[in-house]
Amino acid sequence: MPSVPIALQLYTVRDELAKDFEGTLRGVAEIGYVGVEFAGFGGLPASRIWSLLQDLNLRATGAHIPLEELENNLEAVVDFNLEIGSGYLVVPWLPEERRRDRKKWRAVAHGLDEIGKDIRDYGLNLCYHNHAFEFEKLGGQYAFDILFDTADPELVAAEIDTYWVKYAGEDPADCIRRLAGRCPLIHLKDMADDEQRSNVEVGQGILDFDTIFEAAEAGNVEWYIVEQDTCARPPLESARLSFENLKARGKV
Repeated sequence: MPSVPIALQLYTVRDELAKDFEGTLRGVAEIGYVGVEFAGFGGLPASRIWSLLQDLNLRATGAHIPLEELENNLEAVVDFNLEIGSGYLVVPWLPEERRRDRKKWRAVAHGLDEIGKDIRDYGLNLCYHNHAFEFEKLGGQYAFDILFDTADPELVAAEIDTYWVKYAGEDPADCIRRLAGRCPLIHLKDMADDEQRSNVEVGQGILDFDTIFEAAEAGNVEWYIVEQDTCARPPLESARLSFENLKARGKV
């Protein structure tokens, strides 16, 4: 029986959520996902989000929260996420001015340590989500490694985005192995074999998910989270196809 639950990053269906937040969340649950990762809350209060999750038998794996909001409004972020049952606060992006050199990356890491320490007292955990720019070298070392070598592994974990690691020319499974035990959340995102390196449904592209699963599960991954930034078909259909492909692989 599959041991790692499957969630959907709701950025995948952001346009649908903007039109009908509650109905779209219901559609995600009907596909079979057991969790969702938030990227905004549709202006709904935490009490309503919690009620919806309970009604739909969904769990909040976590939420993507801009770093500036964590720095400037942490108490409110913590209160909201505790109320909806979220376990992880995830930094989804780093502005360019904060990643120009090694010193800035180390400063980000130290800042993340402080946030991770503050939220740990509430039972929450902090993750950093990568794109491709973390795999640019600064002084002969990837920014990704500067960040995670500097940050305290007890306070700052990684949410590895498999597509963006591949896009950067690296092996997602190797990346996960390098941070073994520090990757509780894995974004499952696939890449087409085309010139644009298009983002496609999980199982429809070129990523070697067997090795990704092996590395993730050896490192005690807690959630697989499907995400698709752009969809050629209606996003809920894409989310369903990714889910069915994972089911065919025995992951559901």
